[in-house]
Amino acid sequence: MTDVATAPAQKPASNIVGKRRAGDSVFLGLSTTAAVSIMIILAGVAIFLILKGLPAITANWGEGDLAGYQNKDWANFWDYVAPLLWGSIWAAFIAMILGTPVAIGIALFISHYAPRRIAGFLGYIIDLLAAVPSIVFGLWGIIVMRPLLLPLAQFLNEYLGWIPLFQGPVSSTGSTMLAGGVVLAVMILPIVTSITREIFLQTPRLHEEAALALGATRWEMVRLAVIPYARSGMVSATLLGLGRALGETMAIALIISPSLIFSVALLTDGYNSQTIAANIALNFPIATDLQRSALIGTGLMLFVVSLAVNMLARYIIAATGPGAKGRKKGKRS
Repeated sequence: MTDVATAPAQKPASNIVGKRRAGDSVFLGLSTTAAVSIMIILAGVAIFLILKGLPAITANWGEGDLAGYQNKDWANFWDYVAPLLWGSIWAAFIAMILGTPVAIGIALFISHYAPRRIAGFLGYIIDLLAAVPSIVFGLWGIIVMRPLLLPLAQFLNEYLGWIPLFQGPVSSTGSTMLAGGVVLAVMILPIVTSITREIFLQTPRLHEEAALALGATRWEMVRLAVIPYARSGMVSATLLGLGRALGETMAIALIISPSLIFSVALLTDGYNSQTIAANIALNFPIATDLQRSALIGTGLMLFVVSLAVNMLARYIIAATGPGAKGRKKGKRS
């Protein structure tokens, strides 16, 4: 009989997979702790805002410290917060209309058109804007943008004054919602540009080369290969920029001359809708306890709007992302 060589017994695959290195366990613990901490902090902020804002939300605004608050008679808390909420959304909307196309255009230029050295320099400059404090943007808006936009405001009022946006007496100082929107648009550029630039660079090289091989021009390649791939990331970047614009405080407080009204006027002085963040910054130091509760209540409304914006972003990403078509086909089948 011949001797048969016997191979050494191998360990079951389940035992190999089941073993976890110490580094993996530590990383898992840290990641889990970070995720849980975010939820706890978010819940803590929500609970704080609810507890501190509830006295003003349920109070009688016809008497006490809230009667005639900020030189107006308010029926209730909702009557007070409504124009502030409108002002925050309106200012952020103007910033997004002005800033988003510019940010996406800059991101496309850096990722697909500019030479490597120029692209690196421009990317550094855009990222550097994120480090500029809000107060600096506000001072820049006062000193530079307000006088610079006065001729444009006169032109728009003279030739397009029949449009409600450009009606009313034109401000002689430039303290308008248009100036505030332009400054906010510059402030959201770093966020939107940085994220969209990275998304554009993640486009599969094979997709781009295939489009060029079929005879597409550079712009047709971007339109057919890059933008469809980056659509969900562009939406996410835009909504993150919207969140930045909604919460901006000092720039708006310094630039515009606001009132607690519903207004869409862009060129007037004193008829601009106030924002929640700027209103809190201007009035919190001189407010009584109940008035501070009202200001915190408006902060709660801004918190809810910001949360809704993030939830909307998640929904849009899930609906338009790369795996959206596959999920829809799976549900139909």
